[in-house]
Amino acid sequence: MTWVGSISRSSWRPALGIALGLAGSVNLAHAAYPDRPITLEVGFAAGGPTDAMARVIATEMGAELKQSVVVDNKPGAGSNIAAVQVARAKPDGYTLLMVAVTSAINQTLYAKPGFNLSTDFEAVGLVGTIPSMLVVNPQLPVNSVQELVTYAKANPGKLTFGSSGNGTSIHIAGELFKSAANIDVTHVPYRGSAPAGAAVVAGQISCMFDNVPTVAPFVQAGRMRALAVTTKERIATAPAVPTMAESGFPDFDVSSWYGLIAPAKTPPEVIATLNNALQKVLSRPEFLERMKGMGVIVKQGTPDSFGKFMKSETERWAPIVKASGAKID
Repeated sequence: MTWVGSISRSSWRPALGIALGLAGSVNLAHAAYPDRPITLEVGFAAGGPTDAMARVIATEMGAELKQSVVVDNKPGAGSNIAAVQVARAKPDGYTLLMVAVTSAINQTLYAKPGFNLSTDFEAVGLVGTIPSMLVVNPQLPVNSVQELVTYAKANPGKLTFGSSGNGTSIHIAGELFKSAANIDVTHVPYRGSAPAGAAVVAGQISCMFDNVPTVAPFVQAGRMRALAVTTKERIATAPAVPTMAESGFPDFDVSSWYGLIAPAKTPPEVIATLNNALQKVLSRPEFLERMKGMGVIVKQGTPDSFGKFMKSETERWAPIVKASGAKID
């Protein structure tokens, strides 16, 4: 026998209201992100290129998400302190990291970096890259990369290259060139790229790699000589300077890169919201102009593509770091 229950109108109306209210609250919970300020951790001191880029991103992302994005500088241990903090943060989308190529290098450079770039984070998206430039003291009798290689081979151990410190991206770029060219050039580490650049200008060291925005003023003033840029194609800000590929090193593609990542297990819908906002920011003409002024080549993409890129970068730099002999316990 089939039984059909009957419910009085007075009893089903409250029940229906509760059910609809619960359904609405679930929808609101999903739609609410972000409902409070987001913290963007930066592993470098205020004033540097990573910090400058992060502050522009924070402002633009905040406007897009209609919620404040607050930059929090936590320098130290080559940016590892900030990375560890984000890796251990609650995976709810309210703590992000402005990650840089440094984190990929640190996976091998540090005996215990405190985090795994591939497993402790969810990629949000790549922001952009800053190409580097190989520069020499203008008194050095070379005008091209090939002339530098020839001179170095004729004078083994005589030339020096500077960096902003052992294991930094500038140092590793120099080691990569040294290995690819098979030349004997001595590494001289400094406490930052500024004193290293000053040493090139003064003739205390022979050459160095550094970000284009940093060395461009010295090149334009004739205090440094540019031999090549480290991108696959020539760059708009220095169109007369050849690439390393044009100079006989087809696989030499070295740039500082920057992006956004979140703690592992951050919900996919939160990652999607962040990436969608980021892509809108990266496509704005005014944002592109600001990045151009900072020497940044903006790169758009998906979380998946950025995650794969970070993994490939970690694998790529590992043997180069090991060959350099740089190690931090």
